[in-house]
Amino acid sequence: MRLSGLHLRCANPATLGGFYGDMLGMRALGDGRFGYAGEDADLVLHPGGGGYTHDPGQRYWKIGITLTNLDHAVRVLWDKGVDVSDPKQFLDIGYMAHLSDPEGFAIELLQWDFEGNRASDAGDPEAPFAEARIGQITLRSGDVQADTVYWKDLGMRLLSLQDVSAYGFDLHFLAFTDDHPPLPDLWSAGNREWLWRRPYTVLEFQHVENAVFAPVPDLLGIEVAGLERDGTDPSGIPVLPG
Repeated sequence: MRLSGLHLRCANPATLGGFYGDMLGMRALGDGRFGYAGEDADLVLHPGGGGYTHDPGQRYWKIGITLTNLDHAVRVLWDKGVDVSDPKQFLDIGYMAHLSDPEGFAIELLQWDFEGNRASDAGDPEAPFAEARIGQITLRSGDVQADTVYWKDLGMRLLSLQDVSAYGFDLHFLAFTDDHPPLPDLWSAGNREWLWRRPYTVLEFQHVENAVFAPVPDLLGIEVAGLERDGTDPSGIPVLPG
């Protein structure tokens, strides 16, 4: 099993898919699917939306795109007129930048290596998304135990725990995999660059204890290849067979 798709409703799938292709290097795969080569999840864009507004009180947060050289990617996006933040090392989490697509869906760009750890020849400055993948689908959770139990019952494994208490939350990362992190302590920062290199998509929860998050009507579901029947997660998000 694997996370194979994130289904979002938007005003115009072809136009929004064009942004992901022209700016972020994804390929059009047919039937509203856009994605990178490999085993990570695709974006599956459906018509009928257009009123989305990003809000930190919502259950859905973002996708994370992992890549080899964040500086190359940001420079290319700036040259194309895309409004993307300056790259920065966020605590001991990762070297990242942020932007929104034309319909307001949030995107995080996350380098495989921490700031200062990247090889000098990493990535192609003319094609910075050549090795990119959707590394994370990120939800917010007020009851991460219930979320973890649900996804573990489907076959996921907990890969990393990350303390961001200075900002009022912690992070929990799960995936359909037999991989084990290099260090047994899942809270260890030493596992994080390993995590950002995974070839598959990881489900990330931003956990704010006891918080209540609003549903996002334009999130139509999370797709799992190998799942035998439809389901819903603890907050009511559809979980779809891939």
